[in-house]
Amino acid sequence: MMQWRAGRVVQERRRWSGAVELEVSVEGSPEPVRALAYTAVTGVPAAGERVLLNASALLRGLGTGGLAFVVARTDVLPEDPEVGPGHIVKARYTPLQQMLLAVDEQDSPHHDLLRDADDLDGTPVVVADLHSALPAVVAGVRSARPDARVAYVMTDGGALPAAFSRAVAGLRESGALAACVTVGQAFGGDHEAVTVHTGLLAARHVVGADVVVVAQGPGNVGTGTRWGYSGVAAAEALHAADVLGGRSVASLRVSGADRRERHHGVSHHSTTAYGRALLTPADLPVTTLPDPALDARVRRQVEDLVAGARATLTVVEVDPEGLREALEASPVGLSTMGRGLAEDPAPFLFAAAAGSHAASVSARP
Repeated sequence: MMQWRAGRVVQERRRWSGAVELEVSVEGSPEPVRALAYTAVTGVPAAGERVLLNASALLRGLGTGGLAFVVARTDVLPEDPEVGPGHIVKARYTPLQQMLLAVDEQDSPHHDLLRDADDLDGTPVVVADLHSALPAVVAGVRSARPDARVAYVMTDGGALPAAFSRAVAGLRESGALAACVTVGQAFGGDHEAVTVHTGLLAARHVVGADVVVVAQGPGNVGTGTRWGYSGVAAAEALHAADVLGGRSVASLRVSGADRRERHHGVSHHSTTAYGRALLTPADLPVTTLPDPALDARVRRQVEDLVAGARATLTVVEVDPEGLREALEASPVGLSTMGRGLAEDPAPFLFAAAAGSHAASVSARP
């Protein structure tokens, strides 16, 4: 169900690569609403312009996606982009579908390189459930290897446009992230790829990554059921890493502040994805948490996870020394489920531990 609203742009609030956030006045609303425009789709709406908004998420009060989206500028038709190579359509068969050049298609300058590529050469692949783990994983990588090239493979379990993520934009601008590769129906990265497999291969052979991070875009979907959450695809990403000869690293989702029992300590999302859905071996980095009671709970949960897992999970102890400092030095803010590093350090420390371990086992000099 879509809920449409017509509005008029009041002013620009802020912008980052690929997106601009606006204040838009809407009839019947006492205050202007926040609305996001993707510049590759609509261009940049100016103050005073009329716009058509998809206000469904805003009106429903959703979290990550709880703002309006500019569908069109009703008085201005954006200029057509220059016609170039590429025929891979993403967000397919929706009114806002994009025709893009995929790194693995025939028109790509990288096609010959990727045509027969099927080996990651042992490159570590860190897979995380939530998009919010990305900056923390990158911080952990750089704490162990400041010069490491890190590529992010963004899957389509959450947001489809990479431009929705201010974290990706900030990490790219700071140089902490070498490239973003958008796969499946996700789009807007430095490179497009048709599958997670070719996205991983592009990260290794085109970007030259020392470490690859795989996670969905912002906006995890969960239903409170064992299998009904978008992060279950973490197992599929680890399968792809294994079949391509990568070093699989499973980043645990951990929280000490989530009041929901199923997410306290090790989240049931991790225990399902890594314990039930995963069929191939993976490293499972852990680190010491500052709260002794939480640390003991997590370690018991990890023991149970490993004992009952269908795949072989190798627990790797990561020294916590320097992880907190690396997280505090992140060029982008850290936030998960509305909580920052001070409110809930556990998720960020575990994600950073996964990144640190991946950097330490990277085969590249």
